Amino acid sequence: VLKAEYISPWKGEQQMFKLDIGWPKTPEDFTGQTFCVAVDSLHGLVYVGQRGDNVPKVLVFSKEGYFLHSWNDTVEMPHGIFVWNTETGSSVWITDVGTGKYGHTVKQYSPLGKLLQVLGTPGNAGSSLIPLQFDQPAEIFVEETGEVYVVDGDGGMNNRLLKLSDDYKEIWLTGTNGSGIGQFKIPHSVTVDAFGRVWVADRGNKRIQVFDKVTGEWLGSWSGCFSEDGPYSVRFTADYKYLIVAQLNINRLAILAAPPVGSIGDCVMVHSVQLADETKPHLVDVDMKSGAVYVAEIGAQQVQKYVPL
Repeated sequence: VLKAEYISPWKGEQQMFKLDIGWPKTPEDFTGQTFCVAVDSLHGLVYVGQRGDNVPKVLVFSKEGYFLHSWNDTVEMPHGIFVWNTETGSSVWITDVGTGKYGHTVKQYSPLGKLLQVLGTPGNAGSSLIPLQFDQPAEIFVEETGEVYVVDGDGGMNNRLLKLSDDYKEIWLTGTNGSGIGQFKIPHSVTVDAFGRVWVADRGNKRIQVFDKVTGEWLGSWSGCFSEDGPYSVRFTADYKYLIVAQLNINRLAILAAPPVGSIGDCVMVHSVQLADETKPHLVDVDMKSGAVYVAEIGAQQVQKYVPL
């Protein structure tokens, strides 16, 4: 009988995370391509967005790995997913890059899948702000205040970062197609740190760009760590000391040192985790209570959980 031996993928002597081989309890619940994952740290839930014919588009697990339920209505092709918690409740935001009647939208759902809000014009790709239109919006990040950041898009006509007010009006917008300062080629992921800075995975330009969250002013960019492959996903660890970046084509998670307030400088890679070949990590999320990292892997068609040591 062959005994499977777990070999740590982490390079270097000091491991920061280990794979939770018991998550999820029933991996066969993944029946499509797993594109995105979002953690509800407050309620201990994990939401997974997957694509495929006749598969549930959103799966809900407990943080312990038990499958709870799924939903499917009005989601066509999920790309990014985000859980927003407030004092009054939680909701799930999904960016939909489909080209059918639900696509090109950013949608807000109840935890059980009831559609609450649609941003964008369903089924219509566009660049307008009134009415709001997207073209394959890649990801969304919502602050506690309700202010929204959207990177638009995942290869469509738009290469921009929008900040919207809590009533979904434009506060500022930056970005056109290109490789200059503040320009993008496939802005693919967005997150906000504890110091008022917005971080964007500028995938096609193989760099991360950083902006002031109040003004939209460009603060700097990182490219030194991405010569092999561009960044697909950006998320901070629970203590905001590190930035976790997925690199899909080289099947790697890069752990970068987050700069303190002040100069952005260039990136310093502290660790990396080498995933199995053809895993293709697409987007990640972090449990801001436990520090666990969840990785949505298109190639492996699964989500994996890494726990901090």
